[in-house]
Amino acid sequence: MFSLHIRNYNIKMNILSRKTISSFLVLTVTLGLSACATPNTTTEISDPFEGKNRAVHSFNQVVDKVVAEPIAKGYRAAVPTPARNGVRNFLRNLKTPTLLANELLQGDLSGAGNVVTRASVNTFIGLGGLFDVAGHEGIEYEYEDFGQTPAVWGVGHGPYLVAPFFGPGSVRDYTGLAVDSFADPLNRWLFNTGKDKLAYVRTATTFIDTRESLLDVLSDLRNNSIDYYATLRSVYVQNRNNLITDGEASAASLPDFD
Repeated sequence: MFSLHIRNYNIKMNILSRKTISSFLVLTVTLGLSACATPNTTTEISDPFEGKNRAVHSFNQVVDKVVAEPIAKGYRAAVPTPARNGVRNFLRNLKTPTLLANELLQGDLSGAGNVVTRASVNTFIGLGGLFDVAGHEGIEYEYEDFGQTPAVWGVGHGPYLVAPFFGPGSVRDYTGLAVDSFADPLNRWLFNTGKDKLAYVRTATTFIDTRESLLDVLSDLRNNSIDYYATLRSVYVQNRNNLITDGEASAASLPDFD
C-alpha cells in the first residue's frame, strides 16, 4: 500500500527498546555471516499468514483511499513539480549516512563512493541537496537499506507480512526498517536533543512524497488487477530483487521506493 517500499519511513525508535533492536541486528548479522555471499533473490515468497495478511491489506486499502491518497493528490495539485523534486532530493540527501553504511556492509565500494560523491556535490553545489547536480552528471541515486544488506549476504525474505499502515514487507525487510531507523544518526540526534517534532516532520514529508510518487503506479495496478493483493505481493518481490541486485534482476515497472 503506502510503502511498496516504504521501507524507508522513519519510526520513532523509542517505541522499541535498544535491547530489542540490538537482538534484531545480532540475529540478522549472524544469519548473514552463516549464509552464502550470493544475493538471495527469488520471484517467490512464502505467505503462511495469507488470511491475516489479506485482512490487513483490506484495512490498509480503506485507510489509503480515505487518508493517504487524497493527501498525496492534494500535495501534487498544490506543489509544482520542481518544488516536489527539490523536496525528494533533499530527503534523499538526508539519508546519506544509512545509504553509505549499507553500501559498505554489502561490500559495494563503488556504490559507497557514489554515495559520498553525491552527498558532497549535492550538499555544496546543490544547495543542501535541493538540486540533484550529481544526478545530472550521471551519478544516479541508488536506494539502499538494511533489508537489502542481509539479502546480499544470502539471507532470504522470510515470511511475507502486510503490516497495518505500512503495507507489503517481509521479516527480513521489516527487521531492516527497524535497524535503519534506529541507526539513522539524524533521527538519533533529533530525538536525543528534544527536537522530536522535526523528526516527525521528516517522517510525514517522506510519507507524502513516497505516496505521491506512487499515485499513478498504484492506481494502474488496482484498476488492472484481478487479485490486487496477489499483484502487490508479486510486484513487491520483483522490486526488492531489483534493488538488491542494483537493477540486474528483471524489475517491475515501479519506481525505486524509498
